[in-house]
Amino acid sequence: MSDFVFDRATAITDGAGDIHDGWDIGGNANGGYLMALAARGLRDLAGRPDPISLTAHYLSPGRPGPVQVEANVVKEGRRFTTVAGRLGRDATTILQLVGTFGDLSQPLGSYEHLESGPPELPPFEQCVLRDRHQGQVAVPLMDQLDVRIHPDHTGWMEGRRRGVAEIAGWFGFADGRPVDTLALLMVCDAFPPAVFHLDMPPGWVPTLELTVHVRAVPAPGPVKCVFRSHFVQGGFFNEDGEVWDSVGTLVAQSRQLGLTPLA
Repeated sequence: MSDFVFDRATAITDGAGDIHDGWDIGGNANGGYLMALAARGLRDLAGRPDPISLTAHYLSPGRPGPVQVEANVVKEGRRFTTVAGRLGRDATTILQLVGTFGDLSQPLGSYEHLESGPPELPPFEQCVLRDRHQGQVAVPLMDQLDVRIHPDHTGWMEGRRRGVAEIAGWFGFADGRPVDTLALLMVCDAFPPAVFHLDMPPGWVPTLELTVHVRAVPAPGPVKCVFRSHFVQGGFFNEDGEVWDSVGTLVAQSRQLGLTPLA
């Protein structure tokens, strides 16, 4: 078994695994971690190395302990395999998922049109290390990660709001594990919500649905991330994410639907 903590915490054998302690925010397992855990089981069934598109609906909190991944192949084609499944504990479904898996080492096309690029960030060492004690809720998850936030995007920690729902920074693992396509699922839910910069109390923001599109295999090194919320209405918010690797390639995009912070 891998020496990296993330690999041990997402291990699935014959559809069985465990939600590990220490990957939570205030006692609830992080949504990106749960997605990656489930994706290990779906990927095994698909027989293809990379999640291309994965959508998860969050139905119950994830608490430490044994879980099962149950899945079936919806369609197997020449380039992609689509799988539907659930992450659950006995009769309780924690996540309901559908995903398409493929092999991103095989180029699908060469044409490119990009209207934006990676976020402008200070060097990794000059960004603010996110730890478990920043903010009003304990975040043990941060003991496993090396998340560095843009210095201009940290005011919410002291109750100062920018008024712009955007947060950017770097992502790496605390133990130096490389960021691969499975880890990108974790990356897309590893930063504080961008809505913390708005005039609302920070707190737990439950995820209803998260979709991640993986675009490429990341080059070595930490990845640059930016997350933005454009619409907050009726108790819901959206968050759109971009992840760029060390050579400036867009490697993942995400969209999340969540509930506005609960006290």
